[in-house]
Amino acid sequence: MFTRIPQRLTGLLGDDAKLAFPSQPGGILKLASTRNISEADNYWNQYFVLFDSASEVFSLITPQHIRRALHDAPENVATLIRVTANRLFMLVSDHNFPSPPNGTVASFATSFIKASTATDRQTTKEVLNCLRILQRVLPVLFETDGESSVLEAELLWKKEELEEEEDSAQSNQPPQFVIDDEEEEEDDDDDDDDDDDEEEDDESSQAPKSPEQSKLKKKLPSLAERLFSTLIDLMFCCGFTLPTKIQVDHHRINYVIWEKGVGSTQDLGPSQAFDNNKTEVLRLFLVLLSRQIYVPSGLLASKPSLYTLYLVQSTPRRDVLTILCSLLNTAMNSTTPNDATIGGFAGKLPYNHLVFKGEDSRSVLVGICFQVLCAILDFQSGGARDVVSGTGELQTFQPTLRTNAFRYFVVKLHRVQDFDFILNGVITTLEQQIAATNNLLPGAKKSIPYVTETIIFLWKMLELNKKFRAYVLDSDKCMDVVAYLLCHALDIKDKPRNSDPYLFVHKLTSVIEQHGMCRALSYIIQTLSAEPAFGLKTTKPIKAQIPAKWHINGTAVDFLINAIYAVVATTSGNLNSLYPALIIALSNAAPYFKNLTVTASTRLVQLFTSFSNPLFLLSDEGHPRLLFFMLEVFNNVLLHNLGENPNLVYCILTSHRTFEDLGTFTLARGLREIRRVQLAKDEQAKNVDIKGKGRGSIEPANLEAGAEKARLLESEHELARSQSPPSGTPGTASVTSSGTHDESNPSSPHDSQTPLPHAQSEKARGKMKERRSVSVDLDVSLERLAAAGIGRNGFIPTQEWVTSWQQGLPLDVVMLVISELLPKVQELQATRHRATSASAIVEYLSTVSLKGVLPHAPPLSPRRFIWSDASIVWLTSLIWGEIYVRGMTPLGIWNATNVRLFYVKHAQVQQRQLTEAVTNVVGGLLRGNPDILSPTRQR
Repeated sequence: MFTRIPQRLTGLLGDDAKLAFPSQPGGILKLASTRNISEADNYWNQYFVLFDSASEVFSLITPQHIRRALHDAPENVATLIRVTANRLFMLVSDHNFPSPPNGTVASFATSFIKASTATDRQTTKEVLNCLRILQRVLPVLFETDGESSVLEAELLWKKEELEEEEDSAQSNQPPQFVIDDEEEEEDDDDDDDDDDDEEEDDESSQAPKSPEQSKLKKKLPSLAERLFSTLIDLMFCCGFTLPTKIQVDHHRINYVIWEKGVGSTQDLGPSQAFDNNKTEVLRLFLVLLSRQIYVPSGLLASKPSLYTLYLVQSTPRRDVLTILCSLLNTAMNSTTPNDATIGGFAGKLPYNHLVFKGEDSRSVLVGICFQVLCAILDFQSGGARDVVSGTGELQTFQPTLRTNAFRYFVVKLHRVQDFDFILNGVITTLEQQIAATNNLLPGAKKSIPYVTETIIFLWKMLELNKKFRAYVLDSDKCMDVVAYLLCHALDIKDKPRNSDPYLFVHKLTSVIEQHGMCRALSYIIQTLSAEPAFGLKTTKPIKAQIPAKWHINGTAVDFLINAIYAVVATTSGNLNSLYPALIIALSNAAPYFKNLTVTASTRLVQLFTSFSNPLFLLSDEGHPRLLFFMLEVFNNVLLHNLGENPNLVYCILTSHRTFEDLGTFTLARGLREIRRVQLAKDEQAKNVDIKGKGRGSIEPANLEAGAEKARLLESEHELARSQSPPSGTPGTASVTSSGTHDESNPSSPHDSQTPLPHAQSEKARGKMKERRSVSVDLDVSLERLAAAGIGRNGFIPTQEWVTSWQQGLPLDVVMLVISELLPKVQELQATRHRATSASAIVEYLSTVSLKGVLPHAPPLSPRRFIWSDASIVWLTSLIWGEIYVRGMTPLGIWNATNVRLFYVKHAQVQQRQLTEAVTNVVGGLLRGNPDILSPTRQR
């Protein structure tokens, strides 16, 4: 009776065949030990029927197995890929595919009874195994150079010619109909590449044809092209990725958008089995698209991936639209509550991710949809680069149907309901991420795994679709989006992401990219700030639920200033690459700033003071531009809304010496200040060390950090008290930027109890000149200090360099305001009671007008983010770095392969040992894989 047991049951009863596969001669070892295995050999069948899960494929077949076979018997690897692909093509066209799902006990019993009497072909399982085998083998093939690259080209891209008899009667028939395309004018040159062939055909038609010439040579699609076509069919296969209820007659392939949203109002309903199958198909898509991570960053623009190039340029229009809308809608519906089962309810309970282990199939599908979207919308390599139109300031870059059809159709989105659907999807994801990371119950909710991909997708939408960007800026949710993005930056800026197992070093810049996502966020903020609508929105309050630790009273501009200050002040100079974009964003929006609070005004002046500190200013060639941008912020506020910002004007007057000293700044003076601060620190460290004997030693680094923090807090309290009544002392920040503390700056803020300083007397000025003459003797040693390099990168400042940027600083507007208002404020302060002087001064400054004194405000010219070759490569590496890391768990798709777009640093850790009992419970063999490593990753 039980002469034949279904394979599903044998998988539960034992793993003998799987145990033997990696070690027995007839298993994976044969791939390298036996040359020229025939395609008809039964050896290949085990690859399609042996495995029951993706984890088994990736555990039992390692990159070392494939790499050894490529070295010893490369023809067998080619045969494996060819046989697997052909088996996949055959199965998709098989009338038994897909096999019915076996999710219930009744269906399992039915299939068991059928298996006793008939052949039980599990076509769905075979298709899945074909997909998994290709996912495992292709990355190893992509990594290799030399002869193996020739093998890849011959195997996957070579087109075979097929001779066919010419039907002269039919060949002379004109086409029955022509479909006009709205973009027909862009496709006029579609056949340029075939002009020579057409001319040859015309010439040959004039001469009589021999029997050999009457045969037409037709090129068959390459294996890679057929693979893409089959994968697209699988994405829309009823019974595999779509419900059978939408199948039309016997046609299983139905190009229907997966979920409702853009381009569709039909909801097909959730299905975990279909979601899992979609994930398997999209994972192979990603593997094919990942070919570009095996190209050095310097060659990324000139050596495009043939796979991605084919997908974005040769996929039929209908398929592009269906794929794009399916991926987009699935990603945007990620937070839609469509699961009313007990499991769906349990998933909303606190700490559910700690109780219910394993990956959520829906979350995995959404993440991979985002990854495919980001990869194809980012792709600009070779012929896929956007087309340049216009010149000068009017120059724009636009995708076309020829360059990248997916980017092109994203540009074409225009319906308000589609924009609203996309924006709500992004905001909901960001809301859930902020709630998960700032919950009252720590760790109560699982962090959104695809938040990075969500933000990059939002950036692509804002970049490509001007109508969508305008919709976001006009929406009442505009500042909510900005607030969520800044909150996310504040949340991740201090985290090295210890859960990530790899360290990425971008080859283009040769620096460790620890906070690539923060840098991307800064560029998004700069992109939005360049629009006038953004500035107008800054005067509105933020409606989003901001975490209490970052909440601040005031309008959106107050939150914007405080968030940017927090990013700069608490990262100790480690995020210098994103400071310019954030300060430019403030400069772009500054003409619209009104009614800045005391706290926001204080933060702006503190940023300026920090950037003007000699140690920070002279440590890098690019640091002076931060001063330039901060002066632009002040100028834009003073020229457009001086009377509406008395708190900021008071801050500028209180710190007037910082601006005055900057106007006469020299290299020698800056170096003297740096030297004086260093000597003071050394002396303080010695004193503390002497006092601390017997109480244990104190680390110098910790001592310096603590002293710096204390000085900043004291300075910040003083500046805040000098501008606010006693009842309204603003909050403080904890740390300032490295090398930018205000410990010795002569423009340290004064307490409100102390009048603003009057002009110096002749006697005082004479003493200052005497001190300067003495200090001239130290110039030689100071020059040596400069030659030694005061920056972390060994930058050596010179007086010529200082002069080049110091003379170009836009100080005139600020100095005019100081010269006009400082004497009046000093006089007012002297005649008022000290306890009420601050409020009286602020009230006075709100009524002043310097019309006729200040120049006319120039036309607004916001600085927009401009893409360059370097930034395109950087973003591509960031996207694929995230995809690479996400692919590490649970399968390790690209692990132990020679990635070239970025560096991958591996570190050994102790492997977990799984018992045989656990193996049997999970229903498969999970072998310890030496390739799966788990160190920390910084990017």
